[in-house]
Amino acid sequence: MGVTRLKRKDRRNKTVSRVEVQFLKLGRNIELGSRSQMPKKSQITKNDEILNALATEAK
Repeated sequence: MGVTRLKRKDRRNKTVSRVEVQFLKLGRNIELGSRSQMPKKSQITKNDEILNALATEAK
């Protein structure tokens, strides 16, 4: 039996769903715990520190 090619719509759905899953994995809230802690050098961690400092200054 030959390999069936996906129609254009199905190929698009396949890639879009893969990208969506990747996006959701990256954007999920990070829970407290040893395995899911953010690295200290992470840009998100640095941004949070700066935003927290600015928020305390504004008060």
